[in-house]
Amino acid sequence: MKRDAKSRGGRPWSFDREKAIETAMRLFWRHGFEGVSIGDLTKEIGIAPPSLYAAFGSKAGLYQQALIHYEETLGTLDATSVSSATSLAEAVRLLLEAAVRAVTHPDRERGCMISGGMIACHPDHAPLARDAAKRRDAMRQRIAQALQPFAAVDEVNRLARHLAAVMQGISIQARDGSTPTELQEIIEDVVSGVAARPPQTGRRH
Repeated sequence: MKRDAKSRGGRPWSFDREKAIETAMRLFWRHGFEGVSIGDLTKEIGIAPPSLYAAFGSKAGLYQQALIHYEETLGTLDATSVSSATSLAEAVRLLLEAAVRAVTHPDRERGCMISGGMIACHPDHAPLARDAAKRRDAMRQRIAQALQPFAAVDEVNRLARHLAAVMQGISIQARDGSTPTELQEIIEDVVSGVAARPPQTGRRH
C-alpha cells in the first residue's frame, strides 16, 4: 500500500490514493455518478467515510478525479490512429475502429465514461453535468483536429460533430451488449457515406 502521498495536513494518507481513484473510476464508469453511493465507494476502496471526505472533499470531488484519471489513462481519443490514413474516409474508419476497440475492450467496463456520463442528473449535480458536456465537446474538437489534414475546415467541423454523435451512440450500444462485429456495421455505413461525398475545395494534403 502506497503511503507517500500527503494529506492536506501534511501527513501520509492511510490508503493508496491512486488505487482509490482507480476503484472509484471503475464504479462510476459501470454505474454512473448517481448509481454509486458513498457506502459503495468506501466499501470497495476499504476506507471510512471521513477518510474519503478528507481526501477528496466529496463524492463529486472523487468523481472529478476519476474522470481525470479516465481521460489520462483510457479515455483519450486515439488520434494517432489516423497517421497512416491517405484519405478522409480512411481517417474516419481508423478513428471509429479505435473507438469501438476502446468501448468493447474485454478488460474494461463497456462504453465510454465521458460519452455516457451525467447525461441526466439531479439538479444539484448540474455543475458535474456541465463539466461532462465540456469534456464531450473537447473530444469533438480533438476529432476535428485529427481530421484537419484531410479536408477543408468547414467540412472537418461538420464531420467532427457527426462523428462525435456516432461515437456516443457506439458507446451506448456497447453498454447495451452490441458486439464489435455489430458495431463494425455502423462504421461501414458511416465510411461509405464519407467516401461518397463529392470532393471539397480547400482540402489540405
